[in-house]
Amino acid sequence: MTRRSPLPVRQGVNATRLRLPLTGPWETVHGYVLETFNHLDPASITSRFDADEVVDAHGRPLSTATALGDAEFIWYYRTLPAEPVLPVTERVLYEDEHLVVADKPHFLPTTPAGRYVQQSLLVRLRNSLGLDDLTPIHRLDRGTAGLVLFAKQAATRGKYQQLFQNQQVAKTYECISTIGEGLTPHSPDPQALAQRFPVTVRSRIRKTKGVVVSQLVPYPVADSGHQPENRRLPRRGPRRTTAVGGANSASRVELLRTGLSRKHDDVGQFRLTPHTGKTHQLRIHMALLGLGIMHDRFYPQLLPDAPDDFNKPLQLLASTLSFTDPLTGQHRTFRSARRLVEAPQ
Repeated sequence: MTRRSPLPVRQGVNATRLRLPLTGPWETVHGYVLETFNHLDPASITSRFDADEVVDAHGRPLSTATALGDAEFIWYYRTLPAEPVLPVTERVLYEDEHLVVADKPHFLPTTPAGRYVQQSLLVRLRNSLGLDDLTPIHRLDRGTAGLVLFAKQAATRGKYQQLFQNQQVAKTYECISTIGEGLTPHSPDPQALAQRFPVTVRSRIRKTKGVVVSQLVPYPVADSGHQPENRRLPRRGPRRTTAVGGANSASRVELLRTGLSRKHDDVGQFRLTPHTGKTHQLRIHMALLGLGIMHDRFYPQLLPDAPDDFNKPLQLLASTLSFTDPLTGQHRTFRSARRLVEAPQ
């Protein structure tokens, strides 16, 4: 059974698929849907059946009398609630017949999530570019700004997705951290500070479904790889693997420069190179260094939920992407045009 929707994209949003029970106490599909979505107005549900907006996997409209068991799946359009308009703007940096490279702003989710559907990068681009089949090849957190690649054609999408799955894409990020608390006690002068970097941070991270933050799982300190790379002892014996209980995430951290932020805080600008792709990995690793990313509401401490403060975006930017194009063999490098607002002046 194909999962491709028989209904076209509408207002940049895909139709929703629902699996039906083949048997049960409901005589009709309509009756099952009414009970399943009993928090919605029954008349609005019935009106969708009457308007032929509920279809089976072959695109055949179902009526209020269609018997339960006549269809395994139904497709329909969700009712889109009113959304606050996010006062941020995306940019298209590159487009060809296969790819769109977008420069995502802070606060804009990559794909529809929670209360944001129309106010997502995917839906905005589908609507503005007129590309209903546009699909993200990878994602960024809502708070993170920077580069996101989209595929324009289903036929070639998998080639680009495999690059990410096989870790054949070189990614770098930049972040800004306050250094007054995190570094000054250990590095009272610029030279001592510079000697702490570069460093590769390793940890074991576990993400629990439904929990907003990722969790650190303790494992032996000797396996942390926390020392600067230029001081690392030669490896002896077999290479360490990520066995159960070992590190499953690694990030290289380089100090680019220090200075004062726009509000005259002592800050450092860092280049981050993730070697793995765990949820919130870079944010966790900077917090482990005592250098939590500026305006991060999750790490090192989860702050109470609050409205977005558009004057305080998370200071994390997906700055570069490099890969060999699987269709042309051409080496491609893309760079974000954005600048972190708290960067040293």
